[in-house]
Amino acid sequence: MKRVTVLGATGSVGASTLDLLQSDPDRFEVIALTANRDAAGLAAAARATGAKLAVIGDPAGYATLKELLAGSGIEAAAGAGAIVDAARLGADWTMASIVGCAGLPPVLAALEQGGAVALANKEALVSAGSLMTDVARRAGATLLPVDSEHNAIFQCFDHEAPERVQRIILTASGGPFREWTLEAMASVTPAQAVKHPNWSMGAKISVDSATMMNKGLELIEAFHLFPVGLEKIDILVHPQSVVHSMVEYVDGSVLAQLGTPDMRTPIAHALAWPDRMETGAARLDLVKVGRLDFEAPDPERFPALALARAALDAGGARPAILNAANEVAVAAFLEGRCGFLEIAAIVRETLERYDPGAPVSLDDVFAIDREARDVASGVMKVSAA
Repeated sequence: MKRVTVLGATGSVGASTLDLLQSDPDRFEVIALTANRDAAGLAAAARATGAKLAVIGDPAGYATLKELLAGSGIEAAAGAGAIVDAARLGADWTMASIVGCAGLPPVLAALEQGGAVALANKEALVSAGSLMTDVARRAGATLLPVDSEHNAIFQCFDHEAPERVQRIILTASGGPFREWTLEAMASVTPAQAVKHPNWSMGAKISVDSATMMNKGLELIEAFHLFPVGLEKIDILVHPQSVVHSMVEYVDGSVLAQLGTPDMRTPIAHALAWPDRMETGAARLDLVKVGRLDFEAPDPERFPALALARAALDAGGARPAILNAANEVAVAAFLEGRCGFLEIAAIVRETLERYDPGAPVSLDDVFAIDREARDVASGVMKVSAA
């Protein structure tokens, strides 16, 4: 049996992972589940999967979690340190789906154990890509991408001979405002932004999709996951979200991974890797789909793409600053404190105002993240004045 830990078990990715684990219980042993604040959801998941340990990040939820697990034999724990300890239990396979930089310490702890880490946390590679890949290399750990785009590339990529790859093509749905004018986008509401046309996702990632910052972050992730260089990574808008990404080879061949927009498919690929497993996902019906459209992204309406590419090209602390400023701006937008088009403007201004040295440790990454958030908040205050 494969020993499994799920970091972020009550989020959308965590829930899909649990669904797959429960579909084949004889194949997997769940040793630990973690969540941030949802003690009731975590307790229910732990009981359903027979987990050995359940950890709630917010200590205020510990009493509730312990009460809900009473008599089950499942151990309860709380706090950020306990989540890191859970990541160190030596699972064969760890799902890393904690949102934000809070996911960095447990992801690194899991990598240090040398197992397989399925990565659904964008911020980890964006903010600390070199640190993460160095730890994975030293520990002999395997990074398995779970984002549908990176998982598609992983399935099509020649890992034995990356020099044969001419280009990686990340596909993007274009979000709900792909055909809107700039004038119309200026009045976008949070309710409109979180309604993704194809995928069911959390509020933050849905807004990132609407601004196309998610594709900028994925560009940075792809750079760290696949050794081809920034100049060989392109982005193409594909509104149907059927072709999840492509790999072009030196002979002109282009390999693509296709499927319905269901996160259980890439999660299952990572969970069963190097094998495969049933998912319950709807099968792709190309006759019903009818057509597959592709177009170049509009840099004027979606400036986040250029910001991300420039941050990656500059290197050092720039990707971490980009990520932190974007998180601050998206949170402000969702709370009604800034406009939709202001998100990218806040990120740009933060990058212009703050330029520290490159991080060499996790502590450096957290310090840069904190300072970048402060700078972004200051930018917002000036803009609102």
